[in-house]
Amino acid sequence: MSEPSTTRLNKRMAELGLCSRREADDWIARGWVRVDGQVAVMGLQVGAQARIEVDQRAQGQQQQQVTILLNKPIGYVSGQAEDGYQPAAMLVQPRNHWRGDASRLRFAPAQLRGLAPAGRLDIDSTGLLVLTQDGRVARQLIGEDSGVEKEYLVRVSFGPTAANVQAAFPPAQLARLRHGLSLDGQPLKPAQVDWQNPEQLRFVLTEGKKRQIRRMCELVGLKVVGLKRIRIGRLVLGQLPLGQWRYLGAEERF
Repeated sequence: MSEPSTTRLNKRMAELGLCSRREADDWIARGWVRVDGQVAVMGLQVGAQARIEVDQRAQGQQQQQVTILLNKPIGYVSGQAEDGYQPAAMLVQPRNHWRGDASRLRFAPAQLRGLAPAGRLDIDSTGLLVLTQDGRVARQLIGEDSGVEKEYLVRVSFGPTAANVQAAFPPAQLARLRHGLSLDGQPLKPAQVDWQNPEQLRFVLTEGKKRQIRRMCELVGLKVVGLKRIRIGRLVLGQLPLGQWRYLGAEERF
């Protein structure tokens, strides 16, 4: 009879939605995790039936972590600073905190520690960018098995003379945008793509390859002239002004 399969403890904790793998390693190192009543050690392998308990101190630390929704302007990179461009996270400061934020959370410098983008948004794109300290949120939005929808409004041009792009663009190419294109040697997942007006498409994707929409459009002869992300999961950009940010509320879920 074959041995029951086991999984590394930090991976199992992430699979259960308790925390990120990095957080799990930190908690294990602090002695905050017990498996079947015993204090866990780093690298422990556990079975699916293992009873995992987490110290209240870890839960308290997690409750203090923030997730921030930012309306990113053009000219900021979503991740680390590069080529002289500034990271979008530098906009997270009190003067850019939206007055319409209903969360009642107050800004503290500690909220910037470990704050990282959960997904990318190109330097020449605007709209909703999520920055989080919470590994559970990051895993939900950008984990390998994430299927969270992201919605975009995309202004496009087609050829040098087409004033009405919708009328000039072949329906068969629209069908290819929805399903049938490949990037980096891999077929793309099906996408929702529809005309909003004669110059603007609405895209809904469940994956996020680098510059995906721009590259998809190039493959069918369209040029993107404006791109704005307006929704991630159940959360919409709404009235959040460009360059400002707000906290994810306690009751809000992606």
